[in-house]
Amino acid sequence: MGQDSGVAQVVKQLDQACKEAGFFYVKGHGIPETLLKQVKNLTRKFFELPYEEKLKIKMTADSGYRGYQRIGENITKGVPDMHEAIDCYKELKPGMYGDLGKPMEGCNQWPIKPTNFKMLMEEYVSLCTELSRNIMRGIALALGGSPYEFEGERAGNAFWVMRLIGYPGVHSANDSDIPKEDIGCGAHTDYGLLTLVNQDDDITALQVRNHSGEWISAPPVPGTFVCNIGDMLKIYSNGLYESTLHQVINSSPKYRVCVAYFYETNFDTAVEPLDICKERTTGAKKFERAVYGEHLVKKVQTNFVY
Repeated sequence: MGQDSGVAQVVKQLDQACKEAGFFYVKGHGIPETLLKQVKNLTRKFFELPYEEKLKIKMTADSGYRGYQRIGENITKGVPDMHEAIDCYKELKPGMYGDLGKPMEGCNQWPIKPTNFKMLMEEYVSLCTELSRNIMRGIALALGGSPYEFEGERAGNAFWVMRLIGYPGVHSANDSDIPKEDIGCGAHTDYGLLTLVNQDDDITALQVRNHSGEWISAPPVPGTFVCNIGDMLKIYSNGLYESTLHQVINSSPKYRVCVAYFYETNFDTAVEPLDICKERTTGAKKFERAVYGEHLVKKVQTNFVY
């Protein structure tokens, strides 16, 4: 794989993007643009439903933190975010990971309306999982390893997260029943390996912080995913790749939909810098090992109010 000239060119571009920005666009990924639009359209239809209908799949701790959360229930660094969402996770059976997995055990809560929601989203997750695995093979090569560094015990049984998110337009900020905050989602890094962002084509709201501390817009490019790397890949790469801070501010009057898919390690993987990355960074280990499941549970249990 690494000897192919086309692959080598993409690997070089990936390496540069991960080092310099931590964000990049992916096109020619093989997921039909019609499906990207269908997923966003169905998400929008759900958020247009009456509040009482959406509450039928309300997120609780008992649901393994799966389901619907209204505007202001997601918290970033103590501040309510101006978005509503459905959170979905790879389903964990009782006892699968012992005490580690217990908070995340459960089945996804899929709405009955709109019709075909569950079927379409599960197809989308399957395709995003396959695409992410391929991108991670490129990243493994970019780091100087085998294409399969992130398979087997590291991510051969990759956990995944999907957030279907709706951001009200600015005209909604005067509604009396929602917090008076203008940040759609506060500045944060993602938890896992790789994120695929499928955002509305006509609204620029995602912002990425560059090395100078400036916020740079990541405008939508139709048919592409905006991708960014997460905390676990930062550890694996021993800091060669940074999990970049990003935020969302929807200053458009239009309601914005974004579907974010997060590709992670195996749930119980203990993540520590790869030997090949330590060699490239003076041989010292810059990060202590982190168990992905512990990292996720800690974040999830402090991210929501009910």
